[in-house]
Amino acid sequence: MSRMLSYVAAPDDAGQRLDALLAARGLYPSRSAAARAVDDGLVFVNGAEVAKKHPVAPGDTIVYQVEEPVEPGPLRGQPIDLDIRFEDEDLIVLSKQVGLVCHPSVDHDDGTLVNALIYHCGAENLCNVQGEDDRLGIVHRLDRDTSGLMLAAKNDETGYALMSDIRDRAVDRRYLALVHGVIAHDTGMIDAPIARAEKERTRMAVRDTPSAREAITTFRVLERFEHGARDDGYTLIDCKLFTGRTHQIRVHLEYAKHPLVGDPAYTSGAPSAPAADLGLDRQFLHSFQLSFQHPVTGEGLRFADNLPVDLQEALDDLASRSTGRTTAGEEVRALLEDAPRPRL
Repeated sequence: MSRMLSYVAAPDDAGQRLDALLAARGLYPSRSAAARAVDDGLVFVNGAEVAKKHPVAPGDTIVYQVEEPVEPGPLRGQPIDLDIRFEDEDLIVLSKQVGLVCHPSVDHDDGTLVNALIYHCGAENLCNVQGEDDRLGIVHRLDRDTSGLMLAAKNDETGYALMSDIRDRAVDRRYLALVHGVIAHDTGMIDAPIARAEKERTRMAVRDTPSAREAITTFRVLERFEHGARDDGYTLIDCKLFTGRTHQIRVHLEYAKHPLVGDPAYTSGAPSAPAADLGLDRQFLHSFQLSFQHPVTGEGLRFADNLPVDLQEALDDLASRSTGRTTAGEEVRALLEDAPRPRL
């Protein structure tokens, strides 16, 4: 449970960055936690959302949201199956299964990827670059119901290097997505800033507000499918992330009026008929390719992950309606022919 608190800036707070002040006054446990809260639209200065670098003035009224304190139990390892594709003394590449939350939260205090990594590696053999014990090993995340390839780090040096590479766009992350509607152009880019939704705080949205963060997604069309009696057709695309915002692909595709098939939250522009979601009860989004340079050995690594059974079955149901694959579609098909299918 969360609650809203307030703080009035004192004269000696003048000129401080908002995130630094929030941490210095103990309003959040760390500067990184304060910055995340500002980025998520949970902090207001004089009733308005501002950027985390906003300079505070004496007398400013700062309203901020915090979670009710809960006495945490010890973070423990749990024997949760992991589909590991690569592992050495520095990092792990795995195919995350649907339904697995990356780290503990208010709604999921255990049964997460972090619990599984602790069981597999031991807490002492995982990085803690997020500054919070409940995020051991985590350098980036996938949504609970997004499947596919992701990275985990075993030590801080590797963790910081991978996070830096992700920020510098040196890690190539690609996703297969099936969207509603037929996209006419073979390629496209969505460059639109993302912030916490104004009225529904559990959702993100494209917004023009100081707390919004840069978000860039590019895509290639792989295959198109003709419209049916209960839908307006579909397009299979390959999305590439240049930034890593919460729900980024889902938000951007809804903004582009081509929401993901099966997405329970970002549905604006999707047909209202349940049959249009092809029987899926989660978004058609799969991290199918991951390429990066090993931060310790310097080796170039590339991994591919075929579609899980539920997503493949949805595509199979559309096969007779295909208008043909693009050149990019044939390339991805060839890549996936030799790729393992998730076993979980």
